[in-house]
Amino acid sequence: MSKDSNGAFKLVANNKKAYHEFFIEEKYEAGISLSGTEIKSIRMGRCSIKEAYIEINKGEAYIIGMNISPYEKGNIFNKDPMRTRKLLLHKQEINKLLGATSEKGYTIMPLQVYLKNSLCKVEIGLAKGKKLYDKREDMQKKDMRRELEREFKVKNL
Repeated sequence: MSKDSNGAFKLVANNKKAYHEFFIEEKYEAGISLSGTEIKSIRMGRCSIKEAYIEINKGEAYIIGMNISPYEKGNIFNKDPMRTRKLLLHKQEINKLLGATSEKGYTIMPLQVYLKNSLCKVEIGLAKGKKLYDKREDMQKKDMRRELEREFKVKNL
């Protein structure tokens, strides 16, 4: 989610660990309910979703563990950086996610935080945990691809 031709997308935070630890089966785009100083801090790029996860409670989705650093000029208006924030999703999407997470091994992970036309969005994914041998397999594929790119680069010089 980098900038496109008219600059509509700006990637703020990416969760590389989610792709390493989980198989991402479905992706959804959700808005976040934020205060004024939080959105200013996100526009400055001061956001982290490394330890974050998503929980559904009473028919509403919440992101827990998302760190938005306090805005420097926000003084008394700053909120707690680790507070629970509500995600804005359609009811049918929440029900679909709730049904999928009731199955064993499924969880909901935040994948990216980005700005889309001045609105803050979170890309969330329905994820299933990888086993150790799956992680090894992915690492071997990555190493092989890197080696092939290196060989190709050497041949073209």
